[in-house]
Amino acid sequence: MSEHPDIAGNLETILNRIGKAAQACGRSDDAVALVAVSKRQPEARIDAALAAGHRLFGENRVQEAQAHWSHRRDQYPDLELRLIGPLQTNKAADAIALFDVIETVDRLKLARILAKEMRAQGKKTRLYIQINTGAEPQKAGLLPEELADFLAEARDGLGLDFEGLMCIPPVEEPAGLHFALLAKLAREHGLEKLSMGMSADYETAIALGASSVRVGTGVFGARDTIV
Repeated sequence: MSEHPDIAGNLETILNRIGKAAQACGRSDDAVALVAVSKRQPEARIDAALAAGHRLFGENRVQEAQAHWSHRRDQYPDLELRLIGPLQTNKAADAIALFDVIETVDRLKLARILAKEMRAQGKKTRLYIQINTGAEPQKAGLLPEELADFLAEARDGLGLDFEGLMCIPPVEEPAGLHFALLAKLAREHGLEKLSMGMSADYETAIALGASSVRVGTGVFGARDTIV
């Protein structure tokens, strides 16, 4: 692993590929946002991405995200932070305080607590629903057939607005099948945004309608085992 990956160059390359993939399917070259996944990355690599002008980042854990970003908020007022990992209910207040977007809402108990925390903090955090498109027992997310009932309760009962859907396909199956399913569910339920696609498959995701892709290794290089 390189100790000094060319993060500015990596960002430029990926953004160019995203733009070309979008244009290839008749979309504008700025239709897809790049979420740089900064989990378990050293401070110097995060600073390099910020110095290159990137402002959209994803984190998996609330506590690590606080360590990465709490002291950078004032310095970068245009920063956008997304939680892309599972959220425990006891971390909901901290998540609302820190993140602009939570992409992993996956149960009514969590939705209720998020609604309460947004009211308490006077903040309207943007929300996505995570779908377990592969019905994997070890993975978070609603099953596709649970989405309608969840939305009915969360929208009507809790007054929550959801921006879109998110998924992480099974590694052993063609990702495109899962991206197509997520896009179908979004259309059926009037949800505009799709967070899908990672370093290995984001161009496929773009062809199937992704509005944002989550790329870690492609931006920052391989993660250190200890940082």
